[in-house]
Amino acid sequence: MSTYRYGANVQANGIRQHYLRYGDARAKLDPLIIVPGITSPAVTWGFVAEHLGNVFDTYVLDVRGRGLSSASDSLDYSLDAQADDLIAFATTLGFEQYSVLGHSMGARIGIRAARTQPAGMARLAMIDPPVSGPGRRPYPSQLPWYIDSIRESRKGMTADAMRAFCPTWTDEQLALRAQWLHTCDERAIRTSFEGFHTDDIHADLAHLRIPALLMTAGRGDVVRDADIEEIRTLVPHLVHTRVQNAGHMIPWDNEAGFHAALGDFLGAPVAPLAQGGKHARQ
Repeated sequence: MSTYRYGANVQANGIRQHYLRYGDARAKLDPLIIVPGITSPAVTWGFVAEHLGNVFDTYVLDVRGRGLSSASDSLDYSLDAQADDLIAFATTLGFEQYSVLGHSMGARIGIRAARTQPAGMARLAMIDPPVSGPGRRPYPSQLPWYIDSIRESRKGMTADAMRAFCPTWTDEQLALRAQWLHTCDERAIRTSFEGFHTDDIHADLAHLRIPALLMTAGRGDVVRDADIEEIRTLVPHLVHTRVQNAGHMIPWDNEAGFHAALGDFLGAPVAPLAQGGKHARQ
């Protein structure tokens, strides 16, 4: 039985924020906000939220400039604006206490938001965050990979055509990306990608006081061993877990390993996946 409840919009931080909700309110468990990566509309995280919705009241955000949230040529796409969006979203929905799970760019949004120690943010799960920044090695992906695929998707794109950009993905994953990638505003993607190299999240990490989980990819190159050790010095209470047989898009490559790596960090154990560890994706 699906845990999907509905999609909705809320006016928060001066923009329309679209989200998908899975599961429902459960006594003594904090709601969970999932913040996706740079070109991942909320719907592409539906398969993860379906499973987490069995335990948590789960909300998947369309980050500004993605999916069905606000986008325009005058919108501020900075990391600060995105972090303010997250805090305002939780406040507008009336969350007294909540958890954040951010992937890639979404993890950096969570880190920047947590720096201000907002009331209610109880824990942060950082899923393979880019550790690039001023004076650091560049993010391993290249901007044209994103821009070229977005421009192709705006024309109308098949799953087979998307395979040229994501050769290891399943047909189902490719079809969903081909369907939704055109909703990613090119200006938003450029600003976020540039921010990977100009925003100093390590300075933010030094102010992280809430429980923090760092999940890294076993065969990725976004977060290396030396990066993990540096983050440990900045966040002494950090919990780190590595997911084997997975690249940067961890739940796409090893969904069962992703859920297992969360353990009970979010406030309750995440049940293992049944029958081979795959859910039907929207």
